Amino acid sequence: MSESGGDITRNLHGLKERGVPIVCMDARHANAALKMMPAKTDRNDAIGLAQIVRTGWCKSVHVKSTASHEARALLATRSQLVRTRCDLENQIRGVLRTFGILFGKRVGGFAKRAEEIIDGELHASPTIQAVVEALMRARANILEQIRHLEAKVRSIARQNNVVRRLMSVPGVGVITALGFVATIDDPGRFKRSSSAGAYLGLTPRIYASGETMRSGRVSKRGDDFLRRSLYEAANALLTRIPRFSALKSWGLRIARRGGYRKAKVAVARKLAVILHAMWVSGEPFRWSLQEPSEPA
Repeated sequence: MSESGGDITRNLHGLKERGVPIVCMDARHANAALKMMPAKTDRNDAIGLAQIVRTGWCKSVHVKSTASHEARALLATRSQLVRTRCDLENQIRGVLRTFGILFGKRVGGFAKRAEEIIDGELHASPTIQAVVEALMRARANILEQIRHLEAKVRSIARQNNVVRRLMSVPGVGVITALGFVATIDDPGRFKRSSSAGAYLGLTPRIYASGETMRSGRVSKRGDDFLRRSLYEAANALLTRIPRFSALKSWGLRIARRGGYRKAKVAVARKLAVILHAMWVSGEPFRWSLQEPSEPA
């Protein structure tokens, strides 16, 4: 079965319930093999897929559970709404800047500052006032939907013991923890926790040929949303969380040698490893390398 089908999750789980053996292969591997065919036809594609499965050349792909797909849809929709809110705010700033009005920052937040401008500086221009008011109404509607989805995210997190445990890691909030659980889905997919970092594209590319050996930038393969969430968690850990931990000390040592950007990527990879290890072992986050024993 190719990975590109739109109904793959429903079809795969339905066939598994009926005891049908299923092989879900990586679409990129299948595409590379089928390119060797002299002619592109449905018959040749079927023959090529059968040969791939017969020889075992294909790489089996994990298909996430329905619950994981639902959580990912929830997080992706919230992320899209947040981007839309940012676009609306930038549009408001751009419109006002054209007419010499700088938005700036005021106590009370974005909505308070926009209300001051609409009531004060835009009376001379009814058209621009109507434009800004329409954008602000759209922004208010988007914020309401974001709050609704975030309440749903928190509700799911409260009912999931794994998500609550992962949130004990400094810098990891409910979005990152739920995103990690929804993306990995089954921790048994990886024999070693260190593989989680490579799966999310947080390890460097390697080129080795003959006597040439080069280590490049991180591969950025895998899930982009979770990779960005882990990077933001690493940034919070290194710059905003005052309490020290062995992880923060390790990241700050890297920052002193190679700068904060490299340190944040390294800590993001380490966070992926730690989250997977905590999930498998069921242990809480260790703030130090050796946790002090509880007093008797």
